[in-house]
Amino acid sequence: MLSEYLPVLMQALAAIGLASSMLFLSHVVGKSSKSNVTKDSAYECGMLPIGEAQPRFSVKFYLVAMLFVLFDIEVVFMYPWAVVFRQMLEHGTAVFWSMAGFAFILAVAYVYVLKKGALKWND
Repeated sequence: MLSEYLPVLMQALAAIGLASSMLFLSHVVGKSSKSNVTKDSAYECGMLPIGEAQPRFSVKFYLVAMLFVLFDIEVVFMYPWAVVFRQMLEHGTAVFWSMAGFAFILAVAYVYVLKKGALKWND
């Protein structure tokens, strides 16, 4: 039984050995280069690294992100339902009406979000 795991163990040892040898070689070769203040500073796409490290994001940004995830989950539930829709119709139309109710609740939520102005980017 343990002999079946031998290839996995060999692959893990090879991966660990390769990673550690790359780290060791980069440390040895990296010491030979000359360093100065410009090379050691953080690269900011050509801009000088001045100011706060993390900019503040608006609450509206997080609200839009959460709404995107919420309405994206709708598709996650609807896709498998649509794939097996014809097979489920043989058992009655309750399957259709349950998904129609789900879609209606999400549509009401979407209209509510639009009325509240949560998706306006100009403000």
